[in-house]
Amino acid sequence: MRHSWQSSWFAVSSMSFRSSRRLPNSVTSKSKVPVLETMNSRERLMATLRGEPVDRPAVSFYEVGGFHVDPSDPDEFNVYNDTSWQPLLRLVEERTDLIRMRSPIRLRSHEAMAAKSAVDNRRDKFFKTEEYVKNGCRFAATTLKIGGRNMTMLTRRSPDIDTIWTVEHLLKGPDDLRAYLELPDEVFTEDIDIAALVEEDRELARPSTGGLADRGIIMVDTEDPICAAASLFSMEDFTVVALTEQKLFHRLLEKLSRHIQARTRKTAEEFPGHLWRIYGPEYATEPYLPPYLFKEYVVRYTGPMVKAIQEHGGFARIHCHGRIRAVLDYIVGMGAAAIDPIEPPPYGDVELAYVRREYGKELVLFGNLEIADIENAEPRDFEKIVEKSLLDGTGGQGRGFVLMPSSAPTGRKITPRIMANYETMVRLATKFNL
Repeated sequence: MRHSWQSSWFAVSSMSFRSSRRLPNSVTSKSKVPVLETMNSRERLMATLRGEPVDRPAVSFYEVGGFHVDPSDPDEFNVYNDTSWQPLLRLVEERTDLIRMRSPIRLRSHEAMAAKSAVDNRRDKFFKTEEYVKNGCRFAATTLKIGGRNMTMLTRRSPDIDTIWTVEHLLKGPDDLRAYLELPDEVFTEDIDIAALVEEDRELARPSTGGLADRGIIMVDTEDPICAAASLFSMEDFTVVALTEQKLFHRLLEKLSRHIQARTRKTAEEFPGHLWRIYGPEYATEPYLPPYLFKEYVVRYTGPMVKAIQEHGGFARIHCHGRIRAVLDYIVGMGAAAIDPIEPPPYGDVELAYVRREYGKELVLFGNLEIADIENAEPRDFEKIVEKSLLDGTGGQGRGFVLMPSSAPTGRKITPRIMANYETMVRLATKFNL
C-alpha cells in the first residue's frame, strides 16, 4: 500500500556495448577474468553490497516481492488476490533476488504513519481515529487535540488501488506545528520487534517449496525524520514552512529524530550486517527545496541513522526519487552505501552512466527502470531500455549494480504487457555477461 506523498520519476544513458567480459563491481581488466560459480540470491546480493565480484547482476522487482502482501486474503481492498497478480507473484518468488522490505515496528514497512505507540493510552489522550466505509472507499478520520487546537486528518483507500490517499493533512501551517511540538515524547514511544526480522531472515535461508534456499535478504525499511515531518503537511504547506520557518522546522525534525534515531540504533545493533532503505530525503530535493536545505534537513538528521547502520556492519541505501544530481555529494558524504532508484530524465535529472562513473566507487546502484515503462512500453522497446540499464549500471568501475524498477503497479489488474516486461527483466539480467 503506497501513500500519496511518495513521488515517482525516471533515466537512460549512453554507453556502447563492451564485448570484453568485465569484472563486476570493480575496474575493467585486460587480464584474464576468472569465471565465477553460479551464486544463490543471498550470496549475490551480499557480494554486491560489499563490492565483491558476482556471477551476474542481481534483479529485484522492488516492492513486488518486497512489500508484505497476502494473495490469499479475500478482503475486497486487497488487490493482490486478483487472479492476474498470481503469475507475477510466482515469478518474483521463483526467479528474482528477493529483498524483503521489513520494519521492526509495523507490518507494512512503507506506511510511515501506521505505527502505534507502545503506550497507547498516552497517545489516545491526544489522538482519536475513526474508520468508516463510504461510497465504496475506506476512510480514516484522525483528530488531534493539543495546545488549545483541534487538528484533523483524513485518508482514503479505494478497493482497486493499493494506495492510501491523504485527503486532508494534519498540520496546515506554523500555528498547528507549534501546537504539535507540545506533544510529550512518550506519545512517540514504539514497540520494536527485532525477533520477527531475525525469524524471517532465517526463513529466507531455508529451502522453499521449490527447493531453493538462500532466496534473498531482509532489508530494514524506515522513514527518516524529514519524511515523518513532511508527511504531516500537504506538499504546498510543507515547502512553505520548510523554506520560511526554518528554525521552527528544525524543532520538528529534532523532536521526530529522537525516536527514529533510537529505533535505528537499537535495530542496527540487534540485527547487524543487513541492508537498509531510508526513505524521505527526496522531500529536500529540487524542485521542492534548494540543495543547501538537503544538508540542513537530511544530512543533519538522517546522517546519524546512516552512521549507526554502518557502525554495526549494515548497508544504508538512500531512497530518493527525482532530481538527485545536486545532492549526490551530500549522500556520499553521509556515508551511504547505496542509492535508489536513479530515475532517468524526464523523471530524474541524471543518467545512470554518469552516476556509475562519478559515484559508482562509493555507491551500489539500484535502478533504473521506470515503472511507467513497465506498465506502458511495448515489450520490444522495453527490452532495449533494460539492456541499456544493464550496460550503464555495470560499465567501468563501481561497487555494484542491481537491476530494479522505481516502483510497482498499484492497480488490481496486471496486464499481459506488464507481465511480459517483468519477464524481460529476469531474462536479460540472468543472461547478462559481466
